[in-house]
Amino acid sequence: MSVQSIARRALLGSAVFMLAASGWVADATAQNRAFSFAYDQPPTTAYGIAANIFDAKLKELSGGKMSINQFPGAQLGQEPQMLQKMRAGDIDFVITSTANASTLAPQAGVFSLHFLFRDQAHLAKALADPGISLAFREMIKDQVQGAQVLGLLTMGMRSMYSKKEVRSVDDVKGQKVRVQATKTEDTHFPAYGAQTVHMPFGEVYTSLQTGVVNIAENGVNVYLANKHYEVAPVLSMTEHEANNNCIWVSDKTWTSLSPEQQQWVQAAASEVSRLEPALALKLEKDSGDKLKSLGVKVVENVDKSGFMKAAAPIQDQLAAELGPHSVKILKLVRDIK
Repeated sequence: MSVQSIARRALLGSAVFMLAASGWVADATAQNRAFSFAYDQPPTTAYGIAANIFDAKLKELSGGKMSINQFPGAQLGQEPQMLQKMRAGDIDFVITSTANASTLAPQAGVFSLHFLFRDQAHLAKALADPGISLAFREMIKDQVQGAQVLGLLTMGMRSMYSKKEVRSVDDVKGQKVRVQATKTEDTHFPAYGAQTVHMPFGEVYTSLQTGVVNIAENGVNVYLANKHYEVAPVLSMTEHEANNNCIWVSDKTWTSLSPEQQQWVQAAASEVSRLEPALALKLEKDSGDKLKSLGVKVVENVDKSGFMKAAAPIQDQLAAELGPHSVKILKLVRDIK
């Protein structure tokens, strides 16, 4: 063998090693790739359900050539930090709440409107509707650089939890409530007479423990999985807002894919929107049963009328203020039968 042949083989071997290290493994017929897929909740939550559905469908469509490596529990940061890393191309896929999405695309706040969804069945149908998903994705494309949204999912409805019961709107008047940092939250909660407090999700437990806030609000399974019941042992089922979420992809990752691979990725996200809501809602019910067995007081018969009366005029007002995409999405959601 000539010196030139040996050199060529050595160079080829080095190149293969570099491709493998960067997530690509090449052979004569295929390229295998494992993407980073990050979220800030435990894998036992609806985020984990969504990631597993996405992974299974992506493997199926790609014949096993494409898959994801999950980074749950805020291993790569809280949602605002993960959004920044993803837009920079350091993370391939991220799940965030639509509320946190509104920090990049304010019109995403339409999904945080209170009492937008009539019930859980309405919520599941809306998120699986291709027209609503497309409208949301188009809104993100118009407002965000460096990333795009592939699909929607949910963690059910958000309810309030505290050391005390919330049986009507009167029980939140003057209370310090930790809310997501969105225009919708900052408009709705003051309408109920509450004081809003912004903080990263990871600080909520300690803040409830020390009294920095009196009330927090989130999905039932999130409340259980993060053990917030230890410091706020009363869960009041206000169900004031849907706990909606979206799957993001970095533009750097998206543009590195062939058109066929992009179709696989989009189909995997669409599979999440189709299957995840029903599974998430079942998880919420199972979590409520588990909380009761742990001794948590679950207030089922909350009088929502005062909340709904205060929230009703805010829906159209906020949607109009947020922008035309929000107005369109609001109508699409209301039209779901």
